Amino acid sequence: MTRARPTAEPTAPRDRPGPVFVELGRTAAETDRIERPGAPRTYPPDVRDRLDADAAAIIGRYPVARSALIPLLHLVQAEDGYITPAGIEFCAAQLALTGAEVAAVATFYSMYRRRPTGDYHVGVCTNTLCAIMGGDAILAALEQHLGLGPGAASDTPRTDTTPDGKITLDHIECNAACDLAPVVMVNWEFFDNQTPESATALVDALRAGKRITPTRGASLCTFRETARILAGFPDERPGANDGAPPGDATLAGLRIARERDMRAPDPTGTKGE
Repeated sequence: MTRARPTAEPTAPRDRPGPVFVELGRTAAETDRIERPGAPRTYPPDVRDRLDADAAAIIGRYPVARSALIPLLHLVQAEDGYITPAGIEFCAAQLALTGAEVAAVATFYSMYRRRPTGDYHVGVCTNTLCAIMGGDAILAALEQHLGLGPGAASDTPRTDTTPDGKITLDHIECNAACDLAPVVMVNWEFFDNQTPESATALVDALRAGKRITPTRGASLCTFRETARILAGFPDERPGANDGAPPGDATLAGLRIARERDMRAPDPTGTKGE
């Protein structure tokens, strides 16, 4: 039995794309590395002694020492204004971890900054609801007003802090405040129902050194002071926690549940009853 032969050679596919070149490694636009020019690699003895005492207080709260890594990273961020090689080395030494283990956590969570941060970290929510309610317009207005934002070319590093070191502008993901969108956060405190005009007035007031009260929550302090509070140390400013209560929109569900006498199921009940 003879084997059938093809009557014609296969034709090459039409419009075959040309070769694809894949460039591996960091591009010029990737500026979020922990290694930065001028970043401290170690702390001087007096700073180290002070941080050692703070770290001992933090680690003592946990039955397993490495559980203290999150607040320790806030502690070194309070010292430097962002995460530096010195901070990574300090946390690793305190917890008997490798620098890679500490850096993996520091680069995972967006609250840990990898670039020097101004006195006020202004984060504009650009997630879905805030964006369609005006978040994108607010971010664009602040970028133009402050002269911040991406560089003109793709390989130009992003400029996100004003020259006076007062404002660092950032776009951030959901702040769990969709009921009061669009939301701007300053050092993680809420400013609700913002507009481009109100947000512009806010950053101008911050740069002018005026006392600013958030829509709700604690009164504002600097970014480094906020990081120290997040590390677990008390906010000792008089009246620091005398902020406004949650807004009506936030409490609407609770109000309706009470009006209708709605209650959560008894967790001690037996299945199937």
